[in-house]
Amino acid sequence: MHITVVYALPHEQFIEELDVAEDTTAEEAVNMSGLPEQHPDIDLSLNKLGIFAKLVKNDQVLSDGDRVEIYRSLPRKPRDAHAVDDKKARIRAKREKRAAGAS
Repeated sequence: MHITVVYALPHEQFIEELDVAEDTTAEEAVNMSGLPEQHPDIDLSLNKLGIFAKLVKNDQVLSDGDRVEIYRSLPRKPRDAHAVDDKKARIRAKREKRAAGAS
């Protein structure tokens, strides 16, 4: 059966197409792809796997045509990053308002 293993970095993506046996798991497919050797930051005990954007366990048996995705952790959640930036902007605006009022 034919499957694809995908790993994306911020400015680059890696796609490996493989023909594998019927009972191949997601973790086995990732290891067969050679991506962990090319990218030492891939650690299957830490990185999560998915099939077409749906999280799966490493022992998930694959079907023909599946796209196994290796997810990397984000430094912080996008929502949290925006919240911090918004709070800083509010504090800055308050300071500027006070400074303008004192003049």
